Amino acid sequence: MKRIIIKVYGLVQGVFFRYTTRKIARKLGLTGHVKNMPDGSVYIEAEGPEDKLLELLEFAKKGPRHARVERVEYEFKEPTNKFTSFEYAF
Repeated sequence: MKRIIIKVYGLVQGVFFRYTTRKIARKLGLTGHVKNMPDGSVYIEAEGPEDKLLELLEFAKKGPRHARVERVEYEFKEPTNKFTSFEYAF
């Protein structure tokens, strides 16, 4: 188990980025959350097997169809085990 923190920049709000991220993360069996940030970016925090986290990262680099991802920052950390599902955070 690992934890990844992903910050996605570009045209990533108002294009179903959070919705699609949650859908994919749940399909991958990950826990965590996704939220829109005041600066226009999207913040993703997820926990699960490293290979599944890497799949989520690959999605974040592209985003849903109408997104225009300009930059992705990410880092792996030790899991906190504080999540029970994958949800929106506000």
